[in-house]
Amino acid sequence: MLKQDRRTTLNADQKNALYADATKELASITEGETNVTALMATVSCVLAEKFDYYFWTGFYIVDPIKQNELVVGPYQGTLGCLRIPFGRGVCGTVAATQKSCVVDDVHAFPGHIACDSRSNSEVVVPVLDRTGALIAVFDVDSVETGSFDDIDKAALEAIMAQVFAR
Repeated sequence: MLKQDRRTTLNADQKNALYADATKELASITEGETNVTALMATVSCVLAEKFDYYFWTGFYIVDPIKQNELVVGPYQGTLGCLRIPFGRGVCGTVAATQKSCVVDDVHAFPGHIACDSRSNSEVVVPVLDRTGALIAVFDVDSVETGSFDDIDKAALEAIMAQVFAR
């Protein structure tokens, strides 16, 4: 079942508590796992289930052959874009800069790629391995504008570091 029109009504304390719970759950589930696909699938699933305002949740992986391009990886939600060049759209921008990005209105973002026209806001964070190399970006979309903030960004950055940079 698709999640639709679920504007976040969480206050900062509630949102922080959900992220703390997700972080604890993911630490327990992923402990000792080294397969990156399994880790990505698990992170996508746990976070998509935990947050009602997440519409699309998943990874775009650095293509090992075309290293300036992202290819869709494990995700939860509607069909994702298959490939995104570095520097294009929110995901490509995060891949090129390795800096997280919160976008209140994706339609106002220069070069936005509309994989699903129902998405209206987005948070994307880089995913680095233990050597600091970019392996993917983690992308979360919402059908509502302004769904994400610095709490989402900081929590997702911490979760990606916990799971992938250990």
